[in-house]
Amino acid sequence: MAKPLPLETIPVFSKENPPSPDFDYSTGAILLVNKEKDWTSFDAVKYIRGRVKTKKVGHAGTLDPMATGLLIICTGRATKSISQLQDMSKTYIGEVTFGGSTPSYDAESDVDETAPFDHITKEKIREILNEQFNGEIQQVPPMYSALKRDGKKLYELARRGKTVELEARPVTIHDVQIIQYEAPKLVFSVSCSKGTYIRSIAHDLGITLESRGHLSALERTQIGSYSSANAYTPHEIDKLLRPDG
Repeated sequence: MAKPLPLETIPVFSKENPPSPDFDYSTGAILLVNKEKDWTSFDAVKYIRGRVKTKKVGHAGTLDPMATGLLIICTGRATKSISQLQDMSKTYIGEVTFGGSTPSYDAESDVDETAPFDHITKEKIREILNEQFNGEIQQVPPMYSALKRDGKKLYELARRGKTVELEARPVTIHDVQIIQYEAPKLVFSVSCSKGTYIRSIAHDLGITLESRGHLSALERTQIGSYSSANAYTPHEIDKLLRPDG
C-alpha cells in the first residue's frame, strides 16, 4: 500500500499556480476549489474527476450544499494524504439568524420553533462567545449530519423522523470574532478544530441567548495555510484544464 505523500512535496494548483492540462494528475496534486452554493462536495469532486486523467479524486473535508468557499480536492497519489489535510484547523465566516431554529440547524430546513430576539445585543453576544464558545468546548453534533449510528447516517434517520441521543464531543475554538450584528442577523468569523459543526454553534448560541437561531449562510475561508482567496471555481478550473473545449 502506497504511503501518504508529504504535503510539502505535493503540487498545489491555485491562482498562484494555475492548473495545467498537461500535468499527470495521477502522480498527485492538490487543487484549491471555491465551492459554489447548492453544489455538494461530491458534485465538485465528480466535476473535477471528469477533467483530469485519473479516477482517484477526493476532497479533504465536506462542505454542506448551502455553504460556499474552500474545498481542497486531491488527485491520484495525493488522495492518500487527505487525512493530513482534514486534521488542519479551519476558518469560516458564518451568518446566524436569530428568532427561529430549524431541525437541520441551518437554512436547509424550515423553522420549527420561534422565540423573541429583541433583547439580544452585540455586547451580550460577545460576552457569551468569549465565555462559552472559546477554547475547548463540548459540542453535540446535529442530527442532520453524516455521522453514523448502527451503520446508518444520522441525516437518513432524521429525514425519517427518527432521533437518537447524541453525546457531546470535545472540539476547539481557536478564535471567534463578531464581524457585524444587525438584528436578527449576526455575521461572525470562527477558527476551529477538525470536527466542529458551525451549525451547532449557531443553534447553541441562539439557545444560550434565550432565543433561537440557525445558520443562514456559511463560507469556509481557510484550511491550514490554504486560502479561498487563491481558489478557483470549478468552472474556472474547467477553462484552464480544457482550454480548447
